[in-house]
Amino acid sequence: MTNPIRVALVDDQALFRAGIRMVIDSQPDLEVVGEAGDGAEGVRVVRATRPDVVLMDIRMPVVDGLTATAELLSDPTLGDPPPRVVMLTTFDLDEAAARAIRQGASGFLLKDADPEFLLAAIRSVHAGSAVIAASATRDLFAHFAAPATEPVPASYDELTEREREIFALAARGLSNAEIAEREFLSEATVKTHISRILAKLSLRDRVQLVVFAFEHGLA
Repeated sequence: MTNPIRVALVDDQALFRAGIRMVIDSQPDLEVVGEAGDGAEGVRVVRATRPDVVLMDIRMPVVDGLTATAELLSDPTLGDPPPRVVMLTTFDLDEAAARAIRQGASGFLLKDADPEFLLAAIRSVHAGSAVIAASATRDLFAHFAAPATEPVPASYDELTEREREIFALAARGLSNAEIAEREFLSEATVKTHISRILAKLSLRDRVQLVVFAFEHGLA
């Protein structure tokens, strides 16, 4: 049996954390390894427990989730890549969530999301196979992204024609399985293409690909 996905919870509401912990710990492939009630404590917990995924509330006392996320994702001691951070917010068009994703967070979730969606999101972001809440993520950047003014980087020209086709589908938030079905490819082949695209564009994950597409007028 593979090791469970290790999750840390950072949220200032103890009752909310208890509910999320109960949901996560009910799954054989998931495990809560640490909790914190503010961003400063969250940074300490993440450094001590080395989780795979961090669920980080955006608005907290002492140090907010945005500041804590920036500190974690720039910490070289947490490995390469560092833990994947998913922001928790109470409303979908949250400018702070957009800012956190630009900083390197791997997506966002509404705090009232269904338990099954939460569990699927944790697994998805850990696997890197899809963008969490793809349509909501696109709406978020469509709402807050500034008009594309910068030229498309030269690195984009290094993509092959096939890679550009897959880039366009991934930028719309399609999962590996959805791209494979549409392009008549195996999921393993799509995964290989996505890995090459991310490497060529120096992007950390699929949500950063979505950001790249919006910021350069490729969405």
